[in-house]
Amino acid sequence: MSPKVLTTIFVIIIIIVGVAAFYAGTSMAPAKTVTTTITQTPAWTLPSTIKAAWVYVGPIGDFGWTYAHDVGRRVTQQLFKDWLQTTYVESITADQLPSVIDNLVSQGYNVIFTTSFDFMENTIKAAQKYPNVIFFHCSGYMRAPNVGTYFADLYQAYYLNGLLAGALTKTGHIGYVAAIEIPEVVRHINAFAIGAQEVAQQLGKNITVHVIVIGGWVAPDKARQAVQTLFQTYNVDTFAFTEDTPTVIQTVQQLYASTGKQLYVFSHYSPGYTYGTDVVVSGQIVHWETIYVDILAKIKAGVYTPYNLQNVDYWYLMNTGAVDAGAHIYSNGSIMYINPKFVDTLKSIMVTDKVTGMKMSVYDLFMERMREFQEAPLLENIQEQANTHVYETLVGLKIPPAKPGVSEPATEWTWNVAPVFDPFTGPLTFWNISNPSQLINVPAGARLGHDDLWSMQYYLYPVVHRVGAI
Repeated sequence: MSPKVLTTIFVIIIIIVGVAAFYAGTSMAPAKTVTTTITQTPAWTLPSTIKAAWVYVGPIGDFGWTYAHDVGRRVTQQLFKDWLQTTYVESITADQLPSVIDNLVSQGYNVIFTTSFDFMENTIKAAQKYPNVIFFHCSGYMRAPNVGTYFADLYQAYYLNGLLAGALTKTGHIGYVAAIEIPEVVRHINAFAIGAQEVAQQLGKNITVHVIVIGGWVAPDKARQAVQTLFQTYNVDTFAFTEDTPTVIQTVQQLYASTGKQLYVFSHYSPGYTYGTDVVVSGQIVHWETIYVDILAKIKAGVYTPYNLQNVDYWYLMNTGAVDAGAHIYSNGSIMYINPKFVDTLKSIMVTDKVTGMKMSVYDLFMERMREFQEAPLLENIQEQANTHVYETLVGLKIPPAKPGVSEPATEWTWNVAPVFDPFTGPLTFWNISNPSQLINVPAGARLGHDDLWSMQYYLYPVVHRVGAI
C-alpha cells in the first residue's frame, strides 16, 4: 500500500475518533443550547469626494439661525475644499423637504444636513428611503442608523447676558421677543431670567421678564411691533430675542435715538453690534462650523457611516467652542464680549459671587462664569453620544487609591465633568406653561440635566410674565 493511501486512512481514523469522542462527551454532559448571533455591518465605500448639502428653513441672509448655519457650511467647505463639495437650499418648509431631498440625492449628495426642528419626521422618512445616504438633523431627537442629531445650545451664553441685564436695567422690566415657544426658546428665556435675577436681587431690583411670542422665526414686522409694545406698555428698557433678523436691535437703536433714553439689547445667534452700537451690550454667538468640521472629518475618516449613527447626538455647549457670548467678532477672529460703552459701568457695579462668596464687579462675574463654562475638559468627550448625556451634570468625582489604604495626591483631587457652576441648579421654582397654577420645584443643589433642558416647557416663577402672542 502506498504511503499516500496510508496517510489518507490515518487522517480518516483521527476524524472518526474525534467525532465519536465529541458525541460521547456531549451525551454525558448536561444538555445546553448555545445561540450565536452574528451581525454583519453592510459594506460602505467611502466616496473620494464627499458631497454635503444643507437644507435651511429660512433665507441665508436672515442674519440669525440660517445665516449662522451657512457661515458654518462655508468655513467647513473652505477648510476641506480638496475633498468636500457643498451646496444649500434655503427657505424650505417641512412639506417641501421630501422633494428637496429627492433632488439632492439624484444629484449625488451623500451627506445631508436638515436644519430645522420641523424637518425631523421627514428626515427620518427620507433616511429610510435612502439607507446609504448619511443624514444629520439639527435640534431633533429622532435618530436611525443613518441619521445622527446635533445641537449647539446657547443657554449658558443667555445666562451670562442675563447677569449684565440685571445690572444695567433701570426699570427692572426686561422684554423678550420669542419666535416660537419650543423648549429651546423656553430654556434660553429661563437662563436669561436666572442671570438677571441673580444680580438684580443683590442690587435691590425687582425683575420681571415680559415675553411676547410672535409665532415665526423670520417675522420682522411682528418683531418690531413686539419691541414697541414692550417699550410703551410694559416700561421695558432691556431686550433679548429669538427672531432671525436684526429687527429687534434696529428698533431698539431707533427708540434710543428718538427718545434719548438709554436702552439695552442682546443680539442673537450672530454678533449684532454693528446694527446698534449705542444699545447692544453683548449677545450669543454660535459657531456651527465646530460641529460641521467634526462630523465631516469623521465621515471622511470612516468613523461615521450610514450604519452607526443611531446614538450620535451632539449637545455642544461653551466648553466645545461651538458657543460664545459676545457682541462683535473683529476681523482677526477675536471677540468683543461686551460693548466698550458699557464696560466701565459694569466694572463699577459690585456684587457677591454666590459660589465663592467673593466680592467682585458684575464685569468680573461675567468673565469668571464664562471661564467656568469654557473649562470643562471631560465634558466634551461625552457630548456626542445620546447614551452618555446622563453623565454631563457630574461634579465632585473622586477616585479610589490604586492600593487600598495607601494615600496618594490624586485621591484628594476633584474631577468634574460638568462646569462647577450651572444656572439650572436649585433651588429654583418654575410654573408650567400649559397649567400656570402648577409649580415645579428644583431642590437646592439639584442640577437639571440634558433631558430636563431638552423638553423644558415651564418658566421661572415669578420672574417670567408671558404677555401673549402677536
